[in-house]
Amino acid sequence: MGHNLVIDQGNSAAKVAIFRGPVLVRSWRYEELTPRILTDIAADYDITAAIYCSVSRHGEDIVVTLRGIAPRVYELTSMLPLPIKIGYTTPTTLGRDRIAAIAGAWACYPGRSVLVVDAGTAVTYDVLDTDGTFIGGNIAPGLWMRAQALHDMTSRLPLVDVESEHNVALWGTDTEGAIMSGVVRGVAGEIAYYRSQLPDDTIVMLTGGDAVRLAPLIDGNVEIDSLLVCKGLNSILTYNESR
Repeated sequence: MGHNLVIDQGNSAAKVAIFRGPVLVRSWRYEELTPRILTDIAADYDITAAIYCSVSRHGEDIVVTLRGIAPRVYELTSMLPLPIKIGYTTPTTLGRDRIAAIAGAWACYPGRSVLVVDAGTAVTYDVLDTDGTFIGGNIAPGLWMRAQALHDMTSRLPLVDVESEHNVALWGTDTEGAIMSGVVRGVAGEIAYYRSQLPDDTIVMLTGGDAVRLAPLIDGNVEIDSLLVCKGLNSILTYNESR
């Protein structure tokens, strides 16, 4: 059995992973993904298929490089067949990373209700039901965006680093603390609210850069998976390989 090469190109960095079947072999994170990086990886692994997903740019040079590395190359678009069903009324506008994250949740927990929270620049809340249908989701500002808006849209509120490692009190006792608590605990409260609207046995999966920041503030079990999108891309690749 050969290896699958998976690329999740985000706005600020790219995650690259090697899978052997459903098993994650190794992963990397790059601030800038170049063709040379991919050719170096391919020199160490027998790549039989690859899949590319980008939310920031098309990356034609990356796709061309992949075609020289792998016999079969897939790019995640609204036309690629999926192992999940999409209940979105405008599937062509649905973010590719959101599709992949939901596919990753289905790969990890088939037959379960899952709330996927991707906490990055924006926070997305996406729901997978027990028959593998993405029933919809919501988009809200992320931690940094909320703090930046409070600073930019007022005359006196300071810009607070809400993504820092500082403890988050329930109630702020000064202005910076109030912003810190309001922003970070506000998102944690949103997660708790959305979970309360779903079946009791719903699994909450957190991914994205602020997942570790938020998880300790959420009551109940939550699962952090920084490679959820990569796992979903691998499941989509595997699904298309078996067709």
